[in-house]
Amino acid sequence: MTTILYEHPLNERIRNYLKLEQLFVHVDSCAMSDVSINHQVFFNALFAILDTLERSDVRGELIKDLEKLQQSLVVWSQAPNIDTSALDKNLKETVNLVSQLKVNSPTWCQLKDHKLLASLKQRFAIQGGNSSFDLPQLQFWLHQPSSIINSDVKQWLTLLDNIKFSLALILKFIRQRAEFESIETESGFYQDNGEGLMLLRIKVAQTAHYYPTVSGNRFRYSIRFMLPCEQNGRRYSNQSTRFQLARC
Repeated sequence: MTTILYEHPLNERIRNYLKLEQLFVHVDSCAMSDVSINHQVFFNALFAILDTLERSDVRGELIKDLEKLQQSLVVWSQAPNIDTSALDKNLKETVNLVSQLKVNSPTWCQLKDHKLLASLKQRFAIQGGNSSFDLPQLQFWLHQPSSIINSDVKQWLTLLDNIKFSLALILKFIRQRAEFESIETESGFYQDNGEGLMLLRIKVAQTAHYYPTVSGNRFRYSIRFMLPCEQNGRRYSNQSTRFQLARC
């Protein structure tokens, strides 16, 4: 059965992680295609990543989570019938990422001082300010040989690799904390205790005519299923609802 996956964070830390993960998908997708065509998406996503890193202590949170993961991996290594090769690989990656993130000057800070990016970022922050006539420097860059454009993009994104790889590793283990279980409600509403949870993952059949909206925090959460409505945009579903839920 084909399903649609919805994820909802239950604290601000995981919210930032998911936001950054999605932004990295955008920049990587543009980098693998023709940036000169997708440059609006690329730079909007890149500058959103930098803004998120500047406004919140993502690096500090990542270090804490990686250190906790490192401790857990050491404990798990003592368990019988463990896949030591996979565990050793994850442990080495964790230790390496912690050492990279703990440097005094994070590598991504170099992007803040990059002359071209700094001039573009000011205009991209203004609604409608990234038009071609406002950014002749961007027009010039976009008409450079593809080898130069690709080299610049690769260099910029490499400076963010330790953040991206840390996010991917932490979110992988968070998502692996729970298996999906099938749930059916009669009224399109579900609630439960959220203590100790960080992330809800909800799967709904692609053929279903409803979608979930989530509210809650680390103490309690509720899932209300909605129906699309042409007059009001959406309305509550009161029908029997089937979905799968993983509490991570």
